[in-house]
Amino acid sequence: MAFHFSLDSVLRIRGIVEEQEERMLQRILFEMAQTVEGIERINAELAGSNASRQAEVFKPVAGYNIHASYEKIMALKAEKKELEEKLQKLEQLRDRQLAVYTGARRNREMLTDMCEEKRGVYETDMARRDQRNLDDNHMSRRGRS
Repeated sequence: MAFHFSLDSVLRIRGIVEEQEERMLQRILFEMAQTVEGIERINAELAGSNASRQAEVFKPVAGYNIHASYEKIMALKAEKKELEEKLQKLEQLRDRQLAVYTGARRNREMLTDMCEEKRGVYETDMARRDQRNLDDNHMSRRGRS
């Protein structure tokens, strides 16, 4: 007689739900990392632009080049602001998703612990039965001799 856990299908479903929530959390974290990289890229571009402007401060430059440079800086700053807002929203989403994932994990762990406990009781009971059978066989052989 093999061990059978009556809530096995529920445990399997809770495991699947936990994996889905974990994948969602990983996607959010990946998107956050990409957003941070974008912000760092923009910061590097802004620093490079500032350095080149300062290097060319006393050089004669066409007005349209200066205007284009300032427009590029304004566009980079706007993009950086958008990315920072996106990062803030992703952090809030991450916090909510972490709470959902933690709940799903706790639900699965509760059933896993229950299953392991029942399996332990089952295995102990089977060991007792086996030992009792061995003892009975030994006693019956001893009684025949």
